[in-house]
Order: sequence, then C-alpha cells, then structure tokens
Amino acid sequence: MGETVIVLERCHGQRSGAAHGMQLPLTAEQRTSLRGRRRTLCGQEVLLQLPRQGPLAPGDLLSDSQDFNLVRVMAAKEKLLEVRAESPLQLLQAAYHLGNRHVALDLQPDRLLLLDDPVLASMLLGRGLQVRSCEQPFQPEGGAYEQHYH
Repeated sequence: MGETVIVLERCHGQRSGAAHGMQLPLTAEQRTSLRGRRRTLCGQEVLLQLPRQGPLAPGDLLSDSQDFNLVRVMAAKEKLLEVRAESPLQLLQAAYHLGNRHVALDLQPDRLLLLDDPVLASMLLGRGLQVRSCEQPFQPEGGAYEQHYH
C-alpha cells in the first residue's frame, strides 16, 4: 500500500483530480475526530492531523501539505435503528424523548435514524412505534451549539 498519507488540511473549492482521489469512509463519530489513523476504501493508511474547524462532512475534500494526495470523506455504513410512526406527532414525540437522552438522530421527514441500541429499541417499541434494524450511512443532526465551518 505504500507510505502513510498525512492529511493536514481541508480543501476549499474544486480541485483538479478530485474525482480520482481516495475515498475515506468514516462513521459519524469518526467524522468528529480530526486526528488519528484511518484507512481508505483502497486500503491506503491515512493519518489525519487536521486543525479543529468543526466535524468533517461527507463530500469534504482533504489533502496533504503538497496537495499531492486528495482524500474525499464519505459516510460509512453503520448499524442503525429506523423508527417510523403512524402519525407525525408520534414521530415528533419519539424525537423529543430521544433528544432528552442526548441520542444522536438523523431526522428525516417520515422517519428517525439512530445508532442501534437494544434498550432504546425496546423503549420505542413500547411507545407503539415501528422499529427495524438497518445498515446505511448515518448523518446525525448537529447540536444546537455546534458550528459548521463550510
């Protein structure tokens, strides 16, 4: 695989060769950690040493100090719970109760997504909601005080 690529900066704007850059799948939690070793889809080891400028987002483009290696961030598939309800009010109530527990949520018009947790699944089923396991990219809503720097 070669040497470890050290990623030091976020790219802004379009870059030539960006379409051919490496793809870096990261979980929602990993996208908040701007330092550490990761592995691209092609198996290349990447060492992130990014300045603290808010979490990474799917589609962000990263590069090394020479702008030689381009790395595109993507949301990795995660084990999730998909929550659906018979009414919008029921779904809103579920979001409220999960928010009170500081659960990260991917809010969508007709469903909620959260990291797989059997205790939360049981609570939601007990409230009459439809809950099923799934595996897909997780993009939780940012917190009320989280700043986004893009």
